[in-house]
Order: sequence, then C-alpha cells, then structure tokens
Amino acid sequence: MIAVKKNYGEKILVQFEDFANHNAFDLLEKYRKTHLVFNDDIQGTASVVLAGLVAALKLVGGSLSDHKFLFLGAGEAGTGIAELIALELSKRTSLPVDEVRKNIWLVDSKGLIVSSRKESLQHFKQPWAHEHEPVKQLLDCVNQIKPTVLIGTSGQGSTFTEEVIESMASNNEKPIIFSLSNPTSQSECTAEEAYTWSQGRAIFASGSPFSQVEYEGKVFLPGQANNAYIFPGFGLGLIMSGTIRVHDDLLLAASEALASQVTQENYDNGLIFPPFTNIRKISAHIAASVAAKAYELGLATRLPQPKDLVKFAESCMYTPAYRNYR
Repeated sequence: MIAVKKNYGEKILVQFEDFANHNAFDLLEKYRKTHLVFNDDIQGTASVVLAGLVAALKLVGGSLSDHKFLFLGAGEAGTGIAELIALELSKRTSLPVDEVRKNIWLVDSKGLIVSSRKESLQHFKQPWAHEHEPVKQLLDCVNQIKPTVLIGTSGQGSTFTEEVIESMASNNEKPIIFSLSNPTSQSECTAEEAYTWSQGRAIFASGSPFSQVEYEGKVFLPGQANNAYIFPGFGLGLIMSGTIRVHDDLLLAASEALASQVTQENYDNGLIFPPFTNIRKISAHIAASVAAKAYELGLATRLPQPKDLVKFAESCMYTPAYRNYR
C-alpha cells in the first residue's frame, strides 16, 4: 500500500476484493484514513442492498425507520450492509447510530447475536449484540423479533424455509426478502419459493439471477442485487472528482442514486432495481452523485467542479467502439 501510494500518488483507488472476514475489516480500518480504498464485499454489497431497500419503500410505504431488519449471516456482507443501513437511518432520523442499531438484528452460525455472547464475538459483530435471550433457530428468531425485512448473506442454501417465509408473510403485508448468497445453489431461497410461500406478496431480490415467476396469473420479475450496479460508477465518481478519501456519505449517495433510477414501469413489474441493460446510464448517474457529494464534503481535488457532472462522467467512460478498417 505504501508503494502504491508512493508510485501513483494520493488519488490512486485501491479496491479490496475477496479477503477473508478477519483480514477484510482490519485492512479497511487500517488504510481508510490514509489511502483511497474501497472494499467491494463490505461497502459495495451494502450500497446496492441499501438502494434496493430505499426503492422497496415505494412499494411498501412508510419510511426506512419503520422497519425492523433481521440478517442470516454476520460476515463481511451482513455486517457491512447492517452498518450502512444504520448510517442511513441515523442520517434520516438524526438519532445516534448506536440507537438505530437496535432495530437491526443478526444471526450467525451460533444463533441470534445477543449481549450475553459479546465477549466471545469477533469485533465487527459486537455492535450488533443486543439484549435478548439466546435463540438458536432462524424460524424462532423470525417469530420473536418479527422483522419486516429478512436478508440472507449466509452462503447456506435453502435456509429460508417454507416456515420462515410463511412467518414473514403472516407478520407483514409485503415482507421484504433478500436472498443474497451466490451461486444459485447457495441462495437462501429461490424467487419461486419466496413468491409462492408468501402468496405472491414478497418483495424479493437475490444475489443470483432467477427467471421470472408466475404465481396465480401474475408475473414477477425478481431483481438482482448485483455489486456491478455500484462499484464501476462509484469508482468513476471518485476518480473523476479527484477524491482522496472514501467517506461513508459517498456510499449513501451511491445508494440513493441507484434507487432513483428505478422507474414506475419497473415497480409495476415488482422490480426494485433498474434493468441491467441500462448499466452505463445508471453508472454515470451514480458517478455524478458520488462526485457531487465529494465536492460538497471538500474531498474532491479536481477544480473547478464541472457544471454537468453526468455529462462529465459519460465523457470519462470508456466506450468500446472501434473503427472498421475493412
């Protein structure tokens, strides 16, 4: 990291990818204050999932602070998403982050993360240890916590069972169910299972691609919470503005920009992410929003600020068009 900075300067962006949990958090914490670094597994996943939740509010109504979140999986992805949700909730409600964390619950391989387990937990899990009796099984957690949002980042296939989905549907008119683990065989449930077991009421997104589902005459198009929605546009926003540090508000700006790209037509089809065919346009808008926030926070070094950041982002993007010489 020292050599990268020495050779390429302050503005070089280093994206961390696929580090083990204990290394990922430590490396991000170690370098985020001295280098321009971004961990896609922690921050990119969190940003795209938060965008899906913000978009889902259009379908379920109310505000983000009305919801209670339960995660199956408390590694990089789970705790990263949980922390970004907490930051967004804190921003929207003006409450301390510690306070809004109380509506976010995590389950790991040993069960619900509770305060009685705090001393034995890895440091990145400790902020999520709330006062509650120990609970081992996911179904019992759903029945007792009564979440409105269920998010799977466990890497364990078929863990969102019929009973779990039915419990979510009995507690919520429109349960939000994100089954994010890859590949398809390790997805916590399939799109068909989520829609069928919730009687077509679930708002569903997955990490793996699923085909459209027909349930009682209605066709559902399951959305894919793919990090590729975020990291190219996010990186472009940093680079084109000459930003020298990644601030959490830049991740929130990327999430809000992605959510804003979902159209009414998408919502009518049950989608909470825009079609991936529009990824270049989406990425340009994300880049512009990230850059705008960087200028607002005084983190950008490319001066003066371009008047039209979307057009500037598009001008900075690589276009794979080649002259035909024959």
